[in-house]
Amino acid sequence: MRVTFVVNGAEQTVDGVWEGESLLYVLRERMGLPGSKNACEQGECGSCTVYLDGVPACACLVAAGQAAGREVRTVEGLAGPGGLDPVQEAFVEAGAVQCGFCTPGLVVQAHDLLGRVPDPSDAEIREALAGNLCRCTGYEKILDAVRLAAARKREEAAP
Repeated sequence: MRVTFVVNGAEQTVDGVWEGESLLYVLRERMGLPGSKNACEQGECGSCTVYLDGVPACACLVAAGQAAGREVRTVEGLAGPGGLDPVQEAFVEAGAVQCGFCTPGLVVQAHDLLGRVPDPSDAEIREALAGNLCRCTGYEKILDAVRLAAARKREEAAP
């Protein structure tokens, strides 16, 4: 099967996709976008979170054929021409990246949260990240990173 969709702003066509192949597999193995991680393959950990038509989704649960004609934005697609997105920078600066396996999904979820809620409370941050599991941290540095990114985004938006 041939699947054509927009990935990180550019139309892409992938040939030879079989019916049961996940969007995650296509992104990582066929398109060379290793940012989204393959951890549980059951939509439980959030490591493979991408935007699908602007909404966070677990790429492991989306059949590649379901992405046809749609827009996908991966963690790689968050960075702009000027460098990393403020959320990506904050994760690095706050030390929220340890083994890095959960980081892409957490970054996408945090990015989505801050797009909807510019000044989230700790409860809102925890709720937004509840579907993302990290085995390395106690989540404090992750919360610090989201708070830092939120503050920076507010500063950028201020007149």
